[in-house]
Amino acid sequence: MRLEKYVVALVGIVTAVLAPALQADQLADIKTKGELVCGVLGTDEPNSFVDPKTRTIVGYEVDLCRAIAQRIGVKATIKQLAVAARIPELQQRRVDLLAAALTHTKEREAVVDFSLTTFVTGQRVMVRKDSGITQLAQLANKRVVTVKGGTQEPNMRKAVPSVQVITFETAPQAFVALQQRKAAGFVNDEVSLLDAYAKLGPAQKEYLLLEQSISTEPLALGLRKNESAFKTVVNDTLRELERSGEAERLFMKWYGPDTKLKFPKRNFRIESDRIVS
Repeated sequence: MRLEKYVVALVGIVTAVLAPALQADQLADIKTKGELVCGVLGTDEPNSFVDPKTRTIVGYEVDLCRAIAQRIGVKATIKQLAVAARIPELQQRRVDLLAAALTHTKEREAVVDFSLTTFVTGQRVMVRKDSGITQLAQLANKRVVTVKGGTQEPNMRKAVPSVQVITFETAPQAFVALQQRKAAGFVNDEVSLLDAYAKLGPAQKEYLLLEQSISTEPLALGLRKNESAFKTVVNDTLRELERSGEAERLFMKWYGPDTKLKFPKRNFRIESDRIVS
């Protein structure tokens, strides 16, 4: 009987200690501290990258984060993260929101929540022209480089089971490995590849983007699980950006005909949550 009373008392103490944390409202916390901390990659132009003139991180996803902060009535604080650190940083409450080229997958839904889809892209492979590789199948048993912690590695292994995938902390590091002939191919999101290709200048003639995509990637903002009030604000902000035409303007600002990427139009709308199963 004494043991039973002890257990009941212990449960009561634990419940009392944990109750405030369990009942915490992230949206209220953000308002209290007066800032929304957004985790971004900072190496993924034009989603988030360092502006060489201002030395600040700017980009499409950064603008989405700032719009959400403005709606809440707080300042936006931008924190640079490595690809593999995105979800751990969110779970450990070091950032409030991930605006970091995060693909919405069924597997990730077990640990984080997602906003409406904010961008749709694919993943492709870049090779050196003098390698003679023109098809994905020719990468069998060859080395391919990519960034650590993303969906690129598993998607590449699924597309070419015998491929040898080597990962790096950042996509630019992986691209350098291709340039140094340490791998036969470099796999990344199509937008990032097009950006890297555009920056090559005259050296573009030495590289080739394989036509086949290895996946379709719906990108979204990442949120901690079960924060319904905050998620509502995030999605309401995104819907308003779409309704007002601001989402289209932001796309054209970072991806449109007047940019290096020169996308003629947007092939998606911010209106639903797409997922890769």
